[in-house]
Amino acid sequence: MSYLGYPDFFEPYIKKVEQTRPARVEKRKKGDEFPFMSLEERQEILKHHPDYKGEGRREIKVGPNKGYRIAHEFVDLLEARSRVDPDKVDLSRIDYETDVLIIGGGGAATIAALIAEENGAQVLTATKLRYGDANTMMAEGGIQAATKGGKDSLYYHYLDVMGGGHFKNDPDIVATFVKQAPDALQWLENLGVMFSKFPDGRLEAMHGGGTCRKRMHYCADLSGLEIMRTVRDEARNRANIKVLEFSPAVELILNEHGQCAGALLYNMETEEYLVARAKAVILATGGAGRLHVQGFMTTNHYGATADGIVLGYRAGVPLAFMHTVQYHPTGVVFPEQIEGWLITERFRSEGSDILNVHGEKFVNEREPRDVESARFIKECLDGKGVPTLTEKVGIWLDSPMLDILHGEGRVRTAFVGKWKVYDRLGIDISKAPMLVYPTLHYQNGGLKDNAECETAVPGLYVAGEITGGLHGENRLMGNSLMDIVVFGRIAGRNAAIFVREKAKEGKLTLEHVERYRKELEEAGIITDRVAPMLLPDYTRPEVKEKQLTVSYLGTLR
Repeated sequence: MSYLGYPDFFEPYIKKVEQTRPARVEKRKKGDEFPFMSLEERQEILKHHPDYKGEGRREIKVGPNKGYRIAHEFVDLLEARSRVDPDKVDLSRIDYETDVLIIGGGGAATIAALIAEENGAQVLTATKLRYGDANTMMAEGGIQAATKGGKDSLYYHYLDVMGGGHFKNDPDIVATFVKQAPDALQWLENLGVMFSKFPDGRLEAMHGGGTCRKRMHYCADLSGLEIMRTVRDEARNRANIKVLEFSPAVELILNEHGQCAGALLYNMETEEYLVARAKAVILATGGAGRLHVQGFMTTNHYGATADGIVLGYRAGVPLAFMHTVQYHPTGVVFPEQIEGWLITERFRSEGSDILNVHGEKFVNEREPRDVESARFIKECLDGKGVPTLTEKVGIWLDSPMLDILHGEGRVRTAFVGKWKVYDRLGIDISKAPMLVYPTLHYQNGGLKDNAECETAVPGLYVAGEITGGLHGENRLMGNSLMDIVVFGRIAGRNAAIFVREKAKEGKLTLEHVERYRKELEEAGIITDRVAPMLLPDYTRPEVKEKQLTVSYLGTLR
């Protein structure tokens, strides 16, 4: 490593960034921005977005959305067989019993647990990895809420959410979201979340891509981590919330009345299958980045493998907006040790320029994420990307501008999390730009629900990234963290009410799993794939050739 921590290979490319920086800084100081695209230009550029590639999708042959074209990686899971033979599962042997069973261990799951418990329910949370290992922990940029009276309003937040989703969003869900966001933000602060503030105590706020007002609140660049820390600590201190770690759900359990009545859990250490009976169930299993849709790198945590989508779909819950996936414009493409890591949109919101190989600006940094990503991809396809040592390409994010614009030390204090990550690799991002490329970030769609988090299966509620409807065909920055708070609270409350007022005792059954198996056979689908995936498989092909048995897949090679 020689020039600003980068290998010599990058020196001439970084020099071009430095040569154009003084003039670009002066433009920033004058408020001279790169022009936003017109609606027509945005539609044209979106043709380069991965979602618009027809060859990346195929029709589902089974289930409630038969005929729906979505990514191959999702279809592969939905057309896989169950990890268990229902006939071999003894549902009369109950291992765990609770009022509300929550499947997942991230922000939405934990917030739902808190509210369900406050409404009188005994709660059992079953999570695949350690409690808190989730995409919530990795969310950096901030959380949106219209808290500035006189400058902002629910009306403007509503329009931003709808416009960001190409006006395809569920309007009732969006209305509930923006109305409850200010109170949800106050609830977080009352729990102890430490938001960044001005010296006089006012919450700091900034723009995000696709927003018309500054309503992005944040906790430096560790917003998700701070929220998860706070709500998890609170849940750990509640006697009526129990947590099972390394115990993912592999099937939902229904009862003879058609209500969701629990789940079949899998102990990842002992490989036992365990029956958890409940009066209501909340699915909050998060996203799907580890499917690496269309071969993209990802920002997501290790367990993000769309498990809840599989469980809910087999039980009869339709999908919504699963034809769209969000690629965050700024994922690390070099250094390779952190490839795919999220570089928060806040860098761009505070004034870091986006530059091609010539050190030239080519897009406004605050375009909606799908438009921004598509523009990055086109620039690289046009031969204007920055090459790497491994024959990949990227775009420069000129982070040193922030110290010039806002004062020395801004990068290190406002983006402490990212600064430390790069510092460990020998790069000071207050002096050297970052090399980025779009990375698989968010599951825009999911299981179909309503504004009360109810699904087509009575007693089954959903919250967080597993849902589809709020974000439409594209999510704006900061709405995911607020999503988990608003709808985590709603799901928790309504599940507790269901327990008290609507739940019925009845014989437990996995008949829906058997019906799904028969539907696969009738569709002519014969496969060794099993789902849910639980964990991604990064085994190299040459290693797989020498493997004779793999318990992970449950099959012989």
